Amino acid sequence: MTFDLIIQNATLFDGHCTDIAITGERIAAVESGIAAETGKTIDVGNRLVSQPFVDPHFHMDATLSYGIPRRNTSGTLFEGIRLWGELKPLLTHDAVRERALRYCDWAAAQGLLAIRSHVDVCDDRLLALDALIEVRSEIASYIDLQLVAFPQDGHHRSPNGHMNLLRALDRGADVIGGIPHFEQTMADGTQSVIDLCRLAEERGLPVDLHCDETDDPMSRHIEQLVAETRRRGMAGRVTGSHLTSMHGMDSYYVSKLLPMMAEAGVAAILNPLVNIVIQGRQESYPRRRGLARVPEMIAHGIAVGWGQDCVLDPWYSLGKADMLDVAHMGLHVAQMTSLDDIRHCFRMVTEVNAQIMGLNEFGLQPGKLASMVVLDANSAEDAVRLRAERLMVISRGRIIARRPGGTISLDLPGRPSEVTLRHTVPDQDSAHQ
Repeated sequence: MTFDLIIQNATLFDGHCTDIAITGERIAAVESGIAAETGKTIDVGNRLVSQPFVDPHFHMDATLSYGIPRRNTSGTLFEGIRLWGELKPLLTHDAVRERALRYCDWAAAQGLLAIRSHVDVCDDRLLALDALIEVRSEIASYIDLQLVAFPQDGHHRSPNGHMNLLRALDRGADVIGGIPHFEQTMADGTQSVIDLCRLAEERGLPVDLHCDETDDPMSRHIEQLVAETRRRGMAGRVTGSHLTSMHGMDSYYVSKLLPMMAEAGVAAILNPLVNIVIQGRQESYPRRRGLARVPEMIAHGIAVGWGQDCVLDPWYSLGKADMLDVAHMGLHVAQMTSLDDIRHCFRMVTEVNAQIMGLNEFGLQPGKLASMVVLDANSAEDAVRLRAERLMVISRGRIIARRPGGTISLDLPGRPSEVTLRHTVPDQDSAHQ
């Protein structure tokens, strides 16, 4: 037989060493000792080959804007919200597009080949959404980008929140978002969950709500989200993101909540890098971690994924599009340090995140998309421990990134041939678009 590419001596997640044959955009065979006439053969020397990294929670409209028009000096969620309010009027279509494309270069270089980005639709211009719809089209050959129509100022709290949400969905947003805990009252938050889930049912779309991203243990909108999911038969289409109030809830209530989440089929996306630095800022000591109860949710059978949330934006001054950084921090904060836990954290940023996003074409089996990452590690646990370098990234059968001699070489349509993960922060007293 003739294949386009054979990856030889690939170590899979389960430790099995095998060859992977690729024809066109698909995996043709996964077995040892594949012998065939082929266009190219690459021996990866028993290094770990994984399905792509996936980020199910990000804000691409704000990424790489750190320092514009100023920096978040307190590091708090609320200053970040105020700063985003100052930045939004300064946004231009081209600036949003170019920052997003630069971020996608970083992502491609590190094997992050699927991203779900929440996009603020409370700006009547829908400028960021239109820019990211363009980006989604430009990167479609190598990165899957899902766009969440996110009324960031509140579905009811924002004067045009509902109207703009409908406009965003009509323009092509993929997912319905919301932020019930940011509505003016608990009752408004509850009503927003009901309204957003009703809309999702009518349109047949997934729901992904910023849910209870607060230190207030009485913020329990996840409960309403679970109830609506069951009532409307939307199991597998609904996600609660952040859920940080859970770190302060009493254990009796959580013992009721988690089985309900599992039964309803509601997934959870947690964002350890950002939430452990912006939550708990009003507390003295002991100071809570700002992370929901990850091991307990997993034990109940809830699909739990790690998200990146922010990179160099009004809320977070760090980051580099590396999902192994997210897994590494997450397992520390969640105290998931057994070998099985570490391996599961690797699954969370690959397989589980893909499941949450409905990316059924990802996986290292015949017939799946030939998208994969070669890591400078021999096991999943070592990949997390070392935050291993990506030696090669393949998307849809094409090698899109290689790392020879410490530099990252890209082969992406219309993009630079090399990428650096550096970012220049604007001067404090300068404002840019």
